[in-house]
Amino acid sequence: MFTGIVQGVCPVVSCETHAGIARVAVDLDDLARGLELGASIAINGACVTVTEIDGSLVGFDLIKETIELSNLGELAAGTTVNVERSFRVGDEVGGHILSGHVAGVAVVTQIKSDDGHRLVTMAVPREWMAYLMLKGFVALNGASLTIAEVDRSAATIAVSLIPETLARTTFGRLEVGDRINLEVDSRTQVIVDTVREVLKDESLLEAIR
Repeated sequence: MFTGIVQGVCPVVSCETHAGIARVAVDLDDLARGLELGASIAINGACVTVTEIDGSLVGFDLIKETIELSNLGELAAGTTVNVERSFRVGDEVGGHILSGHVAGVAVVTQIKSDDGHRLVTMAVPREWMAYLMLKGFVALNGASLTIAEVDRSAATIAVSLIPETLARTTFGRLEVGDRINLEVDSRTQVIVDTVREVLKDESLLEAIR
């Protein structure tokens, strides 16, 4: 489990594919301290398993589903990623609870820069729009953010990024067309799906009257 507070922006050192599995190595620097094989770590918000450790160089394998549902399949040596170690019980949760299960990929359609912040608009796969609310939580490339704008007809959302967020994440280098990993808030998803089931099932409606 994760909190959506990015702990570091780390460089990808290598990417190789063997028997359909992509093997990626990232230099975690100090974030590698105490890390063990089999541990979970969020790379651009996607929960992956540590398969190799060589000092600060940490490797993990990407299966087909991870590559298809996220932007990790686009990684190449020299690119950078948002990284968060899994949190321990008792740690401060500065963002919101995340599983690291990426729902899909949003595509940046517009970036507006102003004094003190940057407004980033992105197109979201329509099936996930029902779980995205104005002022609600969303995780983008592993960063917990508040939704600033929602346009359901266009299937877009926007987030406002302050200088601190731009400095501590990969968002400072965002460009139109970039693909961003999206994770919706699981509690919102459960509520919305439950209400949908109740509304379409007349017997359930009768039971709660």
